[in-house]
Amino acid sequence: MKNSTRKISHILCKILAGFFLFFSTVYGQISPGDLTTAHARYEGISNCTKCHVLGKQVQVSKCLDCHTEIKKLIDKNLGYHSSGEVKKKECWDCHSEHHGRNFRIVNFDRDSFDHSKAGFKLTGKHAEVNCDDCHKQEYIQLNEVISRKNTLLGLNQACRSCHEDVHKGSLGSQCADCHNTSSFKKIENFDHSKTAFKLTGVHMNVTCNKCHPAQVVNGKEMLKLKGIAFASCVNCHKDVHLGKFGNDCQKCHSTTGFRNINQKAFDHNKTDYPLEGKHRFVNCSKCHGNDLNSKPRHQNCVDCHTDYHNGEFTEGAKVRDCSSCHNLNGFVPSDFTIKEHDKIEFKLTGSHLAVPCKSCHYKTEKWHFRNMGEKCIDCHKNIHGTEITNKFMQDNNCSACHFTDSWNTIKFDHSLTAFPLKGRHKDVECGKCHYKEENNIGKVFRFVSLDSKCESCHNDVHMGQFTENGKSDCVRCHTFNNWKPEKFDHNKTRFSLEGAHQKLECSRCHPVVIKSSNQYVKYKLEDFRCASCHS
Repeated sequence: MKNSTRKISHILCKILAGFFLFFSTVYGQISPGDLTTAHARYEGISNCTKCHVLGKQVQVSKCLDCHTEIKKLIDKNLGYHSSGEVKKKECWDCHSEHHGRNFRIVNFDRDSFDHSKAGFKLTGKHAEVNCDDCHKQEYIQLNEVISRKNTLLGLNQACRSCHEDVHKGSLGSQCADCHNTSSFKKIENFDHSKTAFKLTGVHMNVTCNKCHPAQVVNGKEMLKLKGIAFASCVNCHKDVHLGKFGNDCQKCHSTTGFRNINQKAFDHNKTDYPLEGKHRFVNCSKCHGNDLNSKPRHQNCVDCHTDYHNGEFTEGAKVRDCSSCHNLNGFVPSDFTIKEHDKIEFKLTGSHLAVPCKSCHYKTEKWHFRNMGEKCIDCHKNIHGTEITNKFMQDNNCSACHFTDSWNTIKFDHSLTAFPLKGRHKDVECGKCHYKEENNIGKVFRFVSLDSKCESCHNDVHMGQFTENGKSDCVRCHTFNNWKPEKFDHNKTRFSLEGAHQKLECSRCHPVVIKSSNQYVKYKLEDFRCASCHS
């Protein structure tokens, strides 16, 4: 019995050894190598069909039957496996198996990976964040990968999946409508014009917290962005008029500036001071200051305007009405007429009528009207200096010789002087005698300093032959009517003409001589002997 048992045991051992040898040979022929640690539980001939179809290669659908997290992303066209780089590939093109337990089936390099291929491009601050700061368990939202460690799958691209929604859903889920990845606090993408309250004018320069006050929500401080009243200006601004002009502020004001008043809308004529002339274009604050509800004084011009004339027209304690010279259409030109000017002591006549007011009244960079003087010398320079004595120009009164019609029109009685005008002298222009060219000075008028001797104006053609005691006695021979020697009587000379001498030409006895390049007729003869002329 014992021997039979031993035989049976021996036979069973051989059978088992045969089976072991058989299956070892078969498995070696079917499996090209060990699976990676991740797939090690699927080794064995009974598990081949989990990945393979008998007689065929691995099917992608079988891979996705296990890797449902990848299938869900592919179905939604999300993630790296939906990118153009992966879509047309088979799973084993990147994830090859049967290369041993320690084979790296996922060949992923974090440093060189192009994150945009995963459908989420890293920009701004995201580009500076480490992978593990985002790819961690608490952010994973796919149930299929929640239990996995060191996975890069399962994240949602919504901002709230990683960041806290400080607005608590009140502003929707599209954070990029306002924020960007460069800075959370700089609201660069927000367009206020797309809201119910479009920002215009100076509203565009107002900081957000001026209209959106800070509030504490769930222990955190944030700006109140919803529920801000804006139907009326008084929701934000104080009504400085205290309701006097109603609630429709836009009738007078605009967002370009509170003090830019729409004067067309506001009827100032309903006030105690209707606006006329240039007053219609004056900024309200010029009269009302910061308090547009104020009632400034307006009885006199000086209530608003500085008295430019510094009291020149103040009569006692009363300031003269400015309207006598000015109007509301402009400070210049003046309304003060020539007719009005004739009512004062200095009447405008002649050329004075054409002189601009400024020529007389604008002195020392300022206008003056009172105590200006009435004499010519008060406005005009006495160009004659001491050339005219007080006898003919008493107190510098130019009117003794000149008219206001024209400065060149002279009314002077020359007979009152020591040189009365006779003959041709009456027809000579004053300047011919009195307007002289002076060395280093130019032309000047000479009167008192002008010598009355003939040679002061006329050339001595006789070269001093008739000069006695420093003076040429021209009138002894000549008259003022012409240059001919009508008064000359040869018989009153030392050689009276008698007989045939009376018929001789003057040149027979009075030759033309040249002396020092000067040519003249010699009239004064020294030798009267007959032999000096007759041989």
